[in-house]
Amino acid sequence: MNIVESIRVAMRGLAANKLRAVLTMLGIIIGVGAVITLLSVGRGVENLIREQLQGAGTNLLFVVPVNVNDSAGGASGMMSFEPSLTSGDLQAINDPFNVPLVVKAAPEVNTTASVAYQRNTLNLQVSGVTYDYQDVRNSYVAEGDFISDQDVAARSRVVVLGVRAMERLFGTDEYPIGRTIKINNLPFAVIGVMEEKGGGAFGSEDDLIYVPLTTMQERLTPDLRNSRGEPLLSVIYTQVVAEEQMDEARQQIEELLRQRHNIQFRGDDDFTVINQADLVAIFGQITGVITLFLGAIAAISLLVGGIGIMNIMLVSVTERTREIGIRKAVGARRRDILLQFLIEAMVLSLIGGLIGILLGWGGALLISSLQDDLTAVVTVQSVLLATGFSLAVGLFFGIYPATRAAGLHPIEALRYE
Repeated sequence: MNIVESIRVAMRGLAANKLRAVLTMLGIIIGVGAVITLLSVGRGVENLIREQLQGAGTNLLFVVPVNVNDSAGGASGMMSFEPSLTSGDLQAINDPFNVPLVVKAAPEVNTTASVAYQRNTLNLQVSGVTYDYQDVRNSYVAEGDFISDQDVAARSRVVVLGVRAMERLFGTDEYPIGRTIKINNLPFAVIGVMEEKGGGAFGSEDDLIYVPLTTMQERLTPDLRNSRGEPLLSVIYTQVVAEEQMDEARQQIEELLRQRHNIQFRGDDDFTVINQADLVAIFGQITGVITLFLGAIAAISLLVGGIGIMNIMLVSVTERTREIGIRKAVGARRRDILLQFLIEAMVLSLIGGLIGILLGWGGALLISSLQDDLTAVVTVQSVLLATGFSLAVGLFFGIYPATRAAGLHPIEALRYE
């Protein structure tokens, strides 16, 4: 009997018990659907994190005033949180003679302050920045103006609002530009509203409000200074001329800061220069592992579905013992019987897998619709993986029932009632 005839006989056997076949496929359907949904959502989360990290700016190095590697073998055995970056460090990094590969360096000082408009008072994060911040961080105003160099030089009491911070302070009906708000009881004039960026890898920028760096240092955080009285910075964002020169630029910045901070050994660094590309790679690895873990959990339901297939196929062999005996008596060979039941098991898995693909696709689209920033990605690899695994499950769990059916003696099979 050829393969086409075997498929026809197998399909006829399944059609004789439609409800049982559907219930048997249910485990495979749920398993394949869950695998595709979770893999697709995991890939979507991975893409979202990558976009958010890359959206923080182009070719960025983050200089932070903490040695994040100190806990792995520093002299103290603890992570250093002593503030170290100063405005002098910023000027040195911005000097093309010191670090020629840096295009721009933008400082930031962060604090939490009481922000009030009329009777509405909120605790918001305030960032002290310069004009270069918007170019380095790809963050621009939607209305009004951003903080200018003149505002920084004059220590002006002006503020630019994130879009969500604006909505929380003013609501949706009042135009904020030109209004006056109070930050820690000091009046500030609103000069602009930032474009909406959504949640990012470093928190939502829409909740931030921005003031000139010098105003922040003298008015809002006057005590944030080192022992020499120099104003301290929370982070310095440095933009490098080209992606392939990021590592070289990092080395230049590290050597410059070690010289300025009188550091002799790398393990004594009181700062860390973080490569944006390294962050993207690290987060990609983490989300990749999580995605595979979720897919593996979902694959357990495929094994459960395979056990269900084996169970039903054993019942089918018992019910069709007399039919098997008749087929053997009229010339069917052992391999014909074996092939028939293997095909039945694999057809159950294949049909269940195809339905599961549609279910998984729909589940991925549903989750995407519930989260604005997330777009689940259904890849060909995830579809092939789920379908191939379901076929493998059908083949594996169909071997024993098929072997049992093929091994029946025709005389005993014909006498079976």
